[in-house]
Amino acid sequence: MIAIYARQSVDRADSISIEQQIELCRYETRGEEYTTYVDRGYSGRNTNRPQFTQMMSDIRDGFINTVIVYKLDRISRSILDFSNMMEDFGRHNVQFISATEKFDTSSPMGNAMLNICIVFAQLERETIQKRVADAYYSRSRKSFYMGGPVPYGFRKVPAVIDGVHTSMYEPVTEEAKAVELIYGMYSQPDTSYGDIVKKLSELGITKRGGSWARARIREMLINPIYVRADIAVYEFMAENGAEMENPPADFIGENGCYSYKSRDVKKAAAAELSGERIVLAPHKGIVDSGVWLRCREKCMSRKQVIPSQKAKNSWLCGKVKCGECGYALIAKEFRGGRDRYLMCSGRLNSKTCGGAGTLHTNEVEKLVYGEMKNKLAQLGKLSCPDRTVSSPEQTALEAELAEIDREIKVLLEKIKECDKAMFRYISERVNELDTRRSEMTERIEVLKGRNDIPVDEIDCHLTMWEELSFEDKRRVTDILIRVIYVTSERLIIQWRI
Repeated sequence: MIAIYARQSVDRADSISIEQQIELCRYETRGEEYTTYVDRGYSGRNTNRPQFTQMMSDIRDGFINTVIVYKLDRISRSILDFSNMMEDFGRHNVQFISATEKFDTSSPMGNAMLNICIVFAQLERETIQKRVADAYYSRSRKSFYMGGPVPYGFRKVPAVIDGVHTSMYEPVTEEAKAVELIYGMYSQPDTSYGDIVKKLSELGITKRGGSWARARIREMLINPIYVRADIAVYEFMAENGAEMENPPADFIGENGCYSYKSRDVKKAAAAELSGERIVLAPHKGIVDSGVWLRCREKCMSRKQVIPSQKAKNSWLCGKVKCGECGYALIAKEFRGGRDRYLMCSGRLNSKTCGGAGTLHTNEVEKLVYGEMKNKLAQLGKLSCPDRTVSSPEQTALEAELAEIDREIKVLLEKIKECDKAMFRYISERVNELDTRRSEMTERIEVLKGRNDIPVDEIDCHLTMWEELSFEDKRRVTDILIRVIYVTSERLIIQWRI
């Protein structure tokens, strides 16, 4: 049996189609019976192609004695793959014919010419790959739109950059509110991906008609496309190993960032910045840099599986880590809470750490509290009235308020086209929404006064520390401290201020 093999990676006007390849190969059959093997949309850089694999299986089973292709590069562009294929053909006495190149594989000279041609086929493939990579790298450095799905929170709009017609992102008001809700919730110490998914579901906020998933939430939280990048973002990314394409002076707290893999990096952990190339984007960001940085740091700190239960045994939970292995210290209580200890999760879960020693929770809390007071005493009274930390409830209410405003607007637009019955329904619905809107606005004002902690008042909170609730202690600690590394011998605090 004769086999005709045809392959086309991309259907373009200037490339020869599958049908044309088969038609040209039919002449070489001289009227004998043949079967076709066709791989559409597959590259010749390797042999991971379903119909090629089937053809080689049929050859080994003795069903095929001749293989015809339109051109050498249709069957392979790799020297190694082609050499292995020709060895298989020789073992099974299969004749190989290239319809346009006319090689006689029965002679040493014919085999030599065949191998020379496949060398040039591989060279062509690698040259094309290099040219495409260089063009991609050059265009991405200039902040051109490089394709791909449009991130949630944005729409794609036409743009002209350096005289070149391209595209850029533009925030979508309704989706941007949901993005702010997601970041606002996750910036709180106790909030998990699951908490966010649950809240979005309760509010009826979908991901463009689809459901949310924890993995998608995490992808959003580590994506710099949302941040209004300022110098703090620049320094954070540079310190964590990212390759920065723009100078620090360009980071003025307005634009988002594109993130690409560096040219010499094959694979890196998604949460890590090492190996990332950061390019300032032309679009406006959505999330304040301080909130984005807190979320990014929280994602990076999750090296181990985080327990599903909320912190309850110490206000240090989520901040304090083993000074030996870097894994989280878990607060444990024994004898009804009379004995409280911090234990290394790396030792508890996998025995990978020798442990941080005996750490009494009360003693560590006392030491950290003292260090926070000393830090504020060194700095004097801070003046950062714009930096506040809103509660998840406030952020959720603000997002729901935006949804109510949108619904009221839509209903009012329909009034001029409706009949009496519909008018009555719209009036009742608008009144309901307006009542709910008033209630929510009042609640938000209360929360702003109760839950927002301006940084310039933290010193006051520390003087009345024992009067604060457990959650307020955690929130004050989150504002001041990035992470704490502790053993029985030492305590190291990385400050945010």
